[in-house]
Amino acid sequence: MEESLPSAKDDAKRGMSMPRYNEQLRKAIPRPVIQRIRDTTRQYGVMTANSRPLPDYLIIGTKKGGTTSLINWLIHHPHVARMFPTSQRLKSSHYFDIHYHRGPDWYRSHFPSQQARARHSRRVDGPVIVGEASPYYMFHPAAAQRARQTVPETRVIVLLRDPVSRAYSNYWDRRATGTEDMSTFEAAIDAEEQRLAGVDRERLISDPTYYSFDHDNHSYLARGRYLEHLSAWIEAFAAEQLLILQAESMFAEPEQVFATVQRFLEIPVVGTIPLAKYNERPHESMSHDMRTRLSDYYRPYNAALYQALGRDFEWEARYP
Repeated sequence: MEESLPSAKDDAKRGMSMPRYNEQLRKAIPRPVIQRIRDTTRQYGVMTANSRPLPDYLIIGTKKGGTTSLINWLIHHPHVARMFPTSQRLKSSHYFDIHYHRGPDWYRSHFPSQQARARHSRRVDGPVIVGEASPYYMFHPAAAQRARQTVPETRVIVLLRDPVSRAYSNYWDRRATGTEDMSTFEAAIDAEEQRLAGVDRERLISDPTYYSFDHDNHSYLARGRYLEHLSAWIEAFAAEQLLILQAESMFAEPEQVFATVQRFLEIPVVGTIPLAKYNERPHESMSHDMRTRLSDYYRPYNAALYQALGRDFEWEARYP
C-alpha cells in the first residue's frame, strides 16, 4: 500500500509525517498496548543490533530552524529509509544528547537492518540512506564528540535561522508543548540566566545520565549563539562532511536548497516531493522593544559566526 504524501498546500503539520493507514491503526489501539509494542520492538532492535548499520546523516539544528521540515522531506524521498520501526513517529533517538548511557546497541536498534536496506535498495534500484534529526545535538556540549566517536563517517546538516526570530518561535513552541510556564516571552528571557545558572555544564559532558530540563527547554538566548555550539562540530568533522544552510533560504527557495541537500547526501535529486512546512505555530508579533533588545544582543555573536564561516547570513537586514 502506498503512503499518502503531504501536500505543500496543507495546513501546518506537526512532527513526523506518517502513512494514513498507520495513523488510523495507531488511533485504534489502546495506549498501554502501543507502549508494550514499542518496548518489545525496541528490545528486538537491540537484540539484532549487529545487523543494523549506523546512520548516514544527522540533522543537528537549530531548534525552530526547519529540522522537522527537512527530515520530513527526506523520508519522502524514495532513496531514504525511515528509522526503525517505521510504524513510529521517530525523528531522533536522542542518543548523543539524552540517551548516550543506553549504549551503541540501543542506538543501532533505531535504524533498519542491513537486510531491510538491501530490499529497499532493490525496490528503488539505487543506494538507500537513513538518518535522524535532533536540534539538541548542536546545543548539547557533549554531542559532537560522542557523534565523532560513534559515527565518524556520517554527514552532518545544520540549519541556522535568524536568532531573534528563532528565540521567539522557540518560546511559543515551549508554551504549546507545556514545558514553559512563563506567561510572556520577556519574562522567559529575563529568567533565562537564573534558570541556566543551575546547569552543570561539566557534568553534561562527563556524565551521560545527567539531564538538565532547563538546559534543554529554557535556553532561548543561549541557543542562538551559534558559533559557540557549532565550533565543536566543525572541529569534530571534516569540512566535506558538514553542510550549513540558512533556514530563511530553505523556505524561500525550497526546491533549490533541497536539491543541494540531496546532492550532499549523494542520492538522486527528486523534484516531485511536496515541500510542506512542519511545526509552524501561530503567535502574536514580537514587541518592537524586545526585538531591538535581542537584535543588539546578537549582533556581536552573528558577526563572529559570519567571520568564522566566511559567510554573511544578512540577519541584520531584518533588525530595526
